[in-house]
Amino acid sequence: MTRFIHDQFAKQYLTELLISYGQIEMSKDITSEVRQIDVLFTPASPFPDGIESLGLLGRMAKNSSYTIFEPFHNAVSKSEIRSCMGKLFDIHADLERQTKRNNTRINEEELPYLWIFTPTASADILESFNFTLDEENWGKGIYFLGKALKTVLIVIHQLPSTPETLFLRVLGRGKVQRQAVEELEALSENSPFLTNIIQLVHDLIAVLSARQEKEHDIDQDDQELIMKLSEMYQQQLAEIKKQEREEGVLRERRAMIESILQVRFGELDSELATIIDQVIAMTREEFTPLLLQLSREELLARFTN
Repeated sequence: MTRFIHDQFAKQYLTELLISYGQIEMSKDITSEVRQIDVLFTPASPFPDGIESLGLLGRMAKNSSYTIFEPFHNAVSKSEIRSCMGKLFDIHADLERQTKRNNTRINEEELPYLWIFTPTASADILESFNFTLDEENWGKGIYFLGKALKTVLIVIHQLPSTPETLFLRVLGRGKVQRQAVEELEALSENSPFLTNIIQLVHDLIAVLSARQEKEHDIDQDDQELIMKLSEMYQQQLAEIKKQEREEGVLRERRAMIESILQVRFGELDSELATIIDQVIAMTREEFTPLLLQLSREELLARFTN
């Protein structure tokens, strides 16, 4: 089974995204019994700038003083939803006990929200819990229970494919996840912030690939994810090698040009140095006769006018 692998990835992924904006606790124990919350996020006060860059995930993290995230790689069941809600209510009860000991009253707005991530959810699940859309404020795929229950179900495969939902769609399955990872890879080219996130994705694929080779128990979605990302990484590797070859050619060409100029004119002064970039842009067949035949003054006139 690969569920544990995906669960660990989801926890590390959410932690990496949110750690700059507050305190993260993974697999937090709750005292009523030996149960754990996947990710408990406590925002910094005041919120640091930039959490809006996380899109819908950032908005969820800002929604209350504490936030509980429970990601599921497979479609969540009724029992799992009830279990998550039980953990939420244990946290609520613990906070209420603390306020009583301090002779204060609980502020409903400070009680944590529970956000359950699931790739899909059946109509029976939505109807039996009476989940309702708040499409006007949150868009498609976000289902709420009554306000006092503070529980929200995010059906990832129903989310629109927009930049705002990108960080959530990475936690989906199959085509939805593959497309999101492609978008994340493209975005990371101009965003150093995403370096660690991309590394987590790479690590996930490495672990899945190793499991596939060893135990042959990878499901079709994971097989397709491995194939797609392997293809992407091979393309990236080819681009890197191409760039390295081009840079190597340019280095060799620069060294050759500098050598010819030094042999002909002695020390490579600042005036001659200014023409090198223009000479490099020419082919070797074009620049070699010029460097060997033109005088210093003719070269400067040729490339500085």
